Amino acid sequence: MTVVVAGSINVDLHLHLERHPRPGETLLASGGGLSPGGKGANQACATALAGAEVALLGAVGDDDAAQTALLLLRSAGVDLSHLTRVAGPTGLAVVSVDAAGENTVVVVPGANAEITPETVDGWETILAAAPIVVSQGELSSSATERIARHTRGRWLLNLAPVVRLAPEVIRRADPLVVNEHEAEATLTQLGGAATRDPEALVAGLRAAGLSSVVLTLGAAGAIVADEHGTHHVPSPRVTAVDTVGAGDAFTGALAARLAEGHPLLEAARYAVRFAAHTVQFEGAQSSYPAPGTELPQG
Repeated sequence: MTVVVAGSINVDLHLHLERHPRPGETLLASGGGLSPGGKGANQACATALAGAEVALLGAVGDDDAAQTALLLLRSAGVDLSHLTRVAGPTGLAVVSVDAAGENTVVVVPGANAEITPETVDGWETILAAAPIVVSQGELSSSATERIARHTRGRWLLNLAPVVRLAPEVIRRADPLVVNEHEAEATLTQLGGAATRDPEALVAGLRAAGLSSVVLTLGAAGAIVADEHGTHHVPSPRVTAVDTVGAGDAFTGALAARLAEGHPLLEAARYAVRFAAHTVQFEGAQSSYPAPGTELPQG
């Protein structure tokens, strides 16, 4: 298996609002539909659609929602043979999108919370054999650290959300993929000074011991930093309808190109185009481009 993604699997409940509510406020919403989600599942789906052979390691419950959660992964060709099934509900994410396309997400972990270090030990063989392993922050810190321990290839860590990990574990990431808020939180975990400046964040993370960093900037693209230098990768201009899952699309596409042997900078150039395509459509996995789709140009 070229890429192994170890992470969360959810069902997304989608709500559409004119604007996001203030504390204590009640608003009416439309939507209410269910669709596949979870950062691990999203990234595995994107990796497969970007052309890589990929297996997903994660957990679903014994409820009907599990079938919804896995539907698009199956059609994308993701290997689901290593999944763990537990008693109880599949993970749930409540996704609210406003009229400008900005979103908020509230996650109920469900089966994802049942992934323990011992569960990860059962995946040791496939993790150790994978050239690229992808992780996020929606599993427990102890499970994520065990994933890093069993990884022998390249470990792509998308630390979203930012959970507390041992500094030496974070430094194993190659690359660390984070947005601006996540970068600042990660940098302070590593003992660096908080800053809002994107270039300073990347420089600080590199100085803190990261061999490579990709800082995603939404519509502004990304900053890529490794031993070859620091480069800004612009994103194509598109009209955003729904940004849910765009970061996962970027991460999955990045992993797919790295698996093909492309340099990090070249992989990021493809990933920003892949992600730019997705924000033009509603949903997470359902917005990801099928193989052969013409992607937006810069």
